[in-house]
Amino acid sequence: MRRNKERRNLLGLEVFGIVLGLIWLAPFYLMIVNAFKTKREIFSGVLGLPETLNIGNFIQAFEELTFLKSLFNSILISTLSIAIIILFSSMAAYALNRNKSKLSGVFFFVFVAAMLIPFQSVMIPLISMFGSVNMLNAPGLIFMYLGFGCSLSIFLYHGALTGIPKALDEAAIIDGANRFQLFWYVIFPLLKPISVTVAILNVIWIWNDYLLPSLVLGEANATIPLKMFYFFGQYTKQWHLALAGLSIAVIPVIIFYFFAQKQIINGVSEGAVK
Repeated sequence: MRRNKERRNLLGLEVFGIVLGLIWLAPFYLMIVNAFKTKREIFSGVLGLPETLNIGNFIQAFEELTFLKSLFNSILISTLSIAIIILFSSMAAYALNRNKSKLSGVFFFVFVAAMLIPFQSVMIPLISMFGSVNMLNAPGLIFMYLGFGCSLSIFLYHGALTGIPKALDEAAIIDGANRFQLFWYVIFPLLKPISVTVAILNVIWIWNDYLLPSLVLGEANATIPLKMFYFFGQYTKQWHLALAGLSIAVIPVIIFYFFAQKQIINGVSEGAVK
């Protein structure tokens, strides 16, 4: 009887999981199916399959979206931002973790407390300040991402460094390594799992960010989320083109996850254990 009850519970969980999966996939189904339809087909039936696969929607959306330029802008800004965040956050966390003093404790507390400050509260003075020094451009945006991304990254690196014994530092120094060599050849390779975690968390945020690029970048240098905003504004009533453009916009994220899913799962699990 107990075994039958466990089987029923397991079956109920499986059915519940399938239902949740279908609910999660429903928006993707609507987006992809309606992207191949004409405007008349969408208004006559949203849930039905298209009569013919209209590839022209994707071709027109690709041209209007200037997808390659937007993709290049997103990749450039995301890659440089994440590389700089990992570089500075790991070094800052190492300095704060290894130098046990009241001042380092205060700095670490400031970085942690900064995570509680919402972006909207500093949005106007930040843009005003960067605008006064002509930094409302891609380099300025990367610098802003560094500032907003360092708090959580330093917190994660600081926790991971706690599990690395100081005996490694002492052994490397005895062998003749300086502080720079100690960090890059001994400590930083041991931080690979948490570095993957930091990269994942920041790439999700930076790649999908709309608000900050909308304040800093113009339409000429727009990233994919910002370009999609302009695109939807232009094609609000032409849903076949808007949905085709949205389908094109999610392709890079799907490709990234497909090739990096093993590293993502390992990085998150190992980073959590750290």
